[in-house]
Amino acid sequence: MDAMDAIKATYFQECDELLASLEEGLLALQSGDGDNDTINAVFRAVHSVKGGAGAFGFEEMVAFAHVFETSLDEMRSGRLDPDPSVIKTMLRASDVLADHVLAAKGEGVVDAARAQTMAEELEALTAPSSESVSLPAHDAQPEGDAWGFAPLKFELLEETPAPWLLTMRPTSAMYAKGHDAALFLRELGRLGPIATSLDASALPDLTALDPEASYCVWNVELPASISEQAILDVFDFVGDDCGVSLARAVTDLQQFMPIADAAPDTVPSFAQVMTEEASSPAPSVDIATAQKGEAKSAAPSGATIRVDLERVDRLIDLVGELVINQAMLAQRVIESEQTRSSTVALGLDELEQLTRQIQDSVMAIRAQPVKSVFQRMPRLVREIAASTGKQVRLVMDGEGTEVDKTVIERLSDPITHMLRNAIDHGIETPDERIAAGKSGEGSVRLAALHRSGRIVIEVSDDGKGIDRPRVREIAIKKGLIGADASLSDDEIDNLIFLPGFSTAAAVSNISGRGVGMDVVKRSIQALGGRISISSQPGKGSKFTLSLPLTLAVLDGMVISASEQTLVAPLTAIIETLRPKPQDVRPLGPNGAVLAVRGTHVPLIDIGVALGIRSTPIDPTTGVVLLVESEGVSRAALVVDEIQGQRQVVIKSLEANFQRVVGIAAATILGDGRVALILDIESVIEKRLNERLAPIARAS
Repeated sequence: MDAMDAIKATYFQECDELLASLEEGLLALQSGDGDNDTINAVFRAVHSVKGGAGAFGFEEMVAFAHVFETSLDEMRSGRLDPDPSVIKTMLRASDVLADHVLAAKGEGVVDAARAQTMAEELEALTAPSSESVSLPAHDAQPEGDAWGFAPLKFELLEETPAPWLLTMRPTSAMYAKGHDAALFLRELGRLGPIATSLDASALPDLTALDPEASYCVWNVELPASISEQAILDVFDFVGDDCGVSLARAVTDLQQFMPIADAAPDTVPSFAQVMTEEASSPAPSVDIATAQKGEAKSAAPSGATIRVDLERVDRLIDLVGELVINQAMLAQRVIESEQTRSSTVALGLDELEQLTRQIQDSVMAIRAQPVKSVFQRMPRLVREIAASTGKQVRLVMDGEGTEVDKTVIERLSDPITHMLRNAIDHGIETPDERIAAGKSGEGSVRLAALHRSGRIVIEVSDDGKGIDRPRVREIAIKKGLIGADASLSDDEIDNLIFLPGFSTAAAVSNISGRGVGMDVVKRSIQALGGRISISSQPGKGSKFTLSLPLTLAVLDGMVISASEQTLVAPLTAIIETLRPKPQDVRPLGPNGAVLAVRGTHVPLIDIGVALGIRSTPIDPTTGVVLLVESEGVSRAALVVDEIQGQRQVVIKSLEANFQRVVGIAAATILGDGRVALILDIESVIEKRLNERLAPIARAS
């Protein structure tokens, strides 16, 4: 990748952030939570996208962004009221701007007709009114004053403001970042006709020339009709890397110089005015220190750097190897029968703590808020709502919840499918909602939170809920279940995750092909997570995703079953106990439950569930892990013994071998052995289904 490609890649990364900021600000204005600072932030986002687009020659994006920017400037100046209809138009305009960015990346094509229509709608928002603005009349000059001096006579030029004089002094840092003075001059030319002159007086001889230095200064005359802010905004993208001075050509000097009575040779020429204005700091405006209409200074932000993701992944891999080697070293010390009070043992304890801190710090580098995924969803909701003729309001909560970047990257598709499902199948049409005594506008909530060391994503709606009789009927018709099957409400709800299942009456561009929710379930399971449903007819549904915070490390309990070493994720374990004989009670032909504080939970022998042994051991001779899963509540796992608790590095079993039911991944223990990490929820589901099947058939 050459230097220009790298700069362009950085620009596109910034575009993603700017578009997210733009949409966030518009949504805040739509909900009534925005203020003038929000409007300014929205304007700056569009202007920055436009500035970079101009630098790289994306002319279509520049043209559309300019129209968008003009309407936002009207809003910023108070001439355009940010009412709901205006914000709705601007939200759609942000979608078109996002399309332009994708097209510039080479990842899509802009619908020219849609972009043109959108530009016309934006121009309609800022159509000039018939009112004319008149300048205030000046007081008449007295014939003389108390000191006896004759009054100065002024030429009446106030009705026609003087043109702007701009001096642009690029720095070497500006050129080093890929900017070009010619691009700024071209952007100024878009504002109106300009006259440009070059001051190369500082240019040294060729022998003394530094090829990376900046010597030239440009002087530009612009029409008086252009607003000061529009001129300054051209340089907003370059920041402090270009010195800019701006002043009126004559008006600022006119108040001091009599015209009518002055000798002809005392009237300053255009070149003199430019030279004097450039050297006089009093009337100039420095873009690096002042922005009109933004007196409120921005809060300082922490310094950040951009690091290639491959480098971070490499660092995480090395830290994982460090953890494994630290565990191996600890194992060697134990095997050598070193006492815990020895210097080696104490140093090993310190190494373990330091390794844990390093690992936590490195993992924090990859942690990112789910906001990057959530902010793509408002546009999706608007498009689906428009195509289905429904009124939908998206409420997002917990956008700051952090999770490993690997998890975030794979969350987008499942959330997209669930939102489509909620709007297409859950939310009713406005007429149906009103007839049911609801508001015509439906609500969909997307939330993220931390729970028991995992991240939980919830997608809920206030629609009609799952039509269980219809779901059952379709499942029977498609041969997914038998006509005489006895299913609970939860089991009927989970039928929507079966491949090929769909309740849509006809195939559309949103749903109807039976592909979607089964993809969601597989995607979540691939991340080591689970999905569950709760639904109330007439009130709505809620889908809950439970995912690990990271796919790199976990705290686990090392257990054994039939001489096999396994690791159970610590976040799923509530407690461990040795059951008493009176607490174990039979259930069915070969099942049992454990009485725990007034409740009964199913007993599952891990060895049998994984096929390690065929006959379960007596629960009273082993150890029971009381675990809790997101989908099937609590269960009691019977193991032979507990070896200890430790942090382990996750190694993908599927990538290195193949997918195994009941196993989430593998790890390397301190003694060099490979241990399998349990997928507790999968184990519970598999074992309960095996046990309940004969009972269901018997009933």
